[in-house]
Amino acid sequence: MSPEKHLLDWQTSQTIAETVSPILGQLYREKGVEVILFGKTLVNAATIDIIKTHRLARHYTGTPLTTDQTLPLIKALADMELSPCRIDVGQLAHAFWQNRDDDHGVKDFLHTSLLGAMNGQTVDTPKDVVLYGFGRIGRLLTRLLVEKSGPGYPLRLRAIVVRGGKKGDLEKRASLLRRDSVHGQFNGSIIVDEERKAIIANGNYIQIIYANKPEDIDYTDYGIKDALIVDNTGVWRDSEGLSQHIACNGAAKALLTAPGKGDIKNVVFGVNESVIQPEDTIISAASCTTNAITPVLKAVNDKYGITSGHIETVHSFTNDQNLIDNFHSGERRGRSASLNMVLTSTGAAKAVAKAFQNSRVN
Repeated sequence: MSPEKHLLDWQTSQTIAETVSPILGQLYREKGVEVILFGKTLVNAATIDIIKTHRLARHYTGTPLTTDQTLPLIKALADMELSPCRIDVGQLAHAFWQNRDDDHGVKDFLHTSLLGAMNGQTVDTPKDVVLYGFGRIGRLLTRLLVEKSGPGYPLRLRAIVVRGGKKGDLEKRASLLRRDSVHGQFNGSIIVDEERKAIIANGNYIQIIYANKPEDIDYTDYGIKDALIVDNTGVWRDSEGLSQHIACNGAAKALLTAPGKGDIKNVVFGVNESVIQPEDTIISAASCTTNAITPVLKAVNDKYGITSGHIETVHSFTNDQNLIDNFHSGERRGRSASLNMVLTSTGAAKAVAKAFQNSRVN
């Protein structure tokens, strides 16, 4: 291939990516259809990211996939009457070009492949979500929920509960959301409404509620009802403490973003999500360490079996570690976080065990 041909192919890919970007946005905003490519979302993706994502095809199918191969499928999707769903255009394009039938075009192929997505279902009203706490996990959840706020997505972030309320508090919290030292810039626009104590993120109106304890809040005062309260503070980890959320007007269920204690179900998706029942009002999403290692352990256990084990993980700094040596209730955590390997134990091991006890495959 000549040097000029390389450049021409790249420019062609850029042109196609620029062409499909508004179509992908229209499908998501108007129909609730999220187009992905081998698990990677294409919605709001930059031109270069769309091109790079196509290169993943070689890892999944063994054959390359180009933007000009997905372009006709994406254009055809825009003309179809689809219900809210996620569509992997990478898998569809691979199947179409590998088994191409000259008698049937792209539209015939898609109508056959996506018959289940053309059932005329209407978009349900999304469930109200309240984040109780706005630290590291709370801000990441905010980014994810705002990113997924299109039609058809079952969750809608309505409010964030924090302590404080001093002058400048709201702008400081918005600034932490806009720019993260690890995760980078927020993808979009953030506006602060000081008068109504709210943050508007990509058009999503998020009420900031100042309260020192759950019982001080009536969510119905903010038009919130039957809400899922996501407690990411870690202050309460048992049923008694987390039940305070359920007792609030406008709240229906509580989700803990840390390992739960007692009889609280610790759920790791891909391992034991089947244990969740409609009547459950409090569950735990376990911890970051638990979610990182349990799926791997499940795969090993299903294939070979596990009788015992010992796991070491490398974790980021946590808020309660000292930047310089100082007194700490935990002896090792009193050492400078940036200068020492802080060896410690967490509740992850117990959470992993609970997830395995309730997994579908023992």
